[in-house]
Amino acid sequence: MKLRGLVWMLAFVVPIAAAMPAAAHAPSGAIFTTVVDGSEVNFNIYPSKPDVYLDGGPGPGAPQTAAGLDDGTYVFMVTNPSGKVLLSTDAARCRQFTVANGIITGVVVVTGGCQHATGDDIDHGAKTVQLIPFDDTPNPGGVYKVWVTFLSDFPSECLATVDCSVQGKHGFLPRHSKTDNFKVGPFVPTEIDTRFFDTTGQVLNGREITWIDTLGSSNQKWSYYDPNHFVINEAHVEAPEAGIHQIVIEDQRGCKVGDVYLAGKRLSQSGPQSVNVHLNQNDAQSDLTIRVDVICTSTQ
Repeated sequence: MKLRGLVWMLAFVVPIAAAMPAAAHAPSGAIFTTVVDGSEVNFNIYPSKPDVYLDGGPGPGAPQTAAGLDDGTYVFMVTNPSGKVLLSTDAARCRQFTVANGIITGVVVVTGGCQHATGDDIDHGAKTVQLIPFDDTPNPGGVYKVWVTFLSDFPSECLATVDCSVQGKHGFLPRHSKTDNFKVGPFVPTEIDTRFFDTTGQVLNGREITWIDTLGSSNQKWSYYDPNHFVINEAHVEAPEAGIHQIVIEDQRGCKVGDVYLAGKRLSQSGPQSVNVHLNQNDAQSDLTIRVDVICTSTQ
C-alpha cells in the first residue's frame, strides 16, 4: 500500500465473455522488467537505460503452480507507451531469446554477434536479457513499454529490419503479445493495484489478475506482500499509460469472485468481470494509486 491518494474516475464493468480477446492468444505466464540478477525494482523505475533487463515466467508473487512462459523462441521490442514510436534501434533478429521449462534460457546468437547481453537470475536458474540499445522515450513521464511475442507470430521478412510495417505495431500484433511498462529517471508512477479479501476482511495473496493495456496486449500479475518494494498485498500494474486499461478478474483456485470495488465504490456487477479503468494524460503522469478490491466469497 503506497501512501498516495486515490483517484476517482469513471469505471465500466463488462462480463468476462465480453472482454477483449488479447489474453487468449498471448503466451502464458508473465513478463517483467528487472535488473541484471533478476531482483525486483521499486515501482519499475530505473536510474539509467542499461540497468533494465527482461525476465519472464511466473511473475512476482505467483504461486508455485503458476504457469511460466510457453516454451519457444521470442522477439522483443521497446516502444513508447502508445506503441507508436519504436525505440529499439537494432534489427529484430538481434532481439530474440529462448524459453524452456517456463523460464528464459538465453538469447539467440546471430551472425555479427548483435544479440543482447544476459545476466543470471537469482531464481530458478533463469537468464535475464538486457534491453538496450533503445532511444529515449518521448513520453513526458519517462515511461517505456516492452513487448514480447512468439517468433512464429512475427513476420520473418522483418527480422533483418529495425522497424516493420507489415502488421500491427512494428510487426507485433497486440493480441499476440505480452507487455509491461517501466520508467527511467526520477519519476514516481501511477499504479493500478488489485487486492483480494475473504468475507471476513482477511487479505489473500497469490491471486491472479490479467492486465490488458490500452493497445489490447496482456500480462499476468499476482497479489503478494513485499514491504521492501512497497508492495502490500496487491497485484500491481506500474506506470500505466493514458487510456482505458482492463483488469480482468476471474474465479480461480482460492477465490470465487463476489463483489468488486473501484476506488472504494462497489461496482454494479458481482462475480468474474473485466473492470475498465480510465486514465487521462494528467492521471498517467501523477503520483496516484487506483485500487481495485475483490471480495472472494469462497477460498476453496
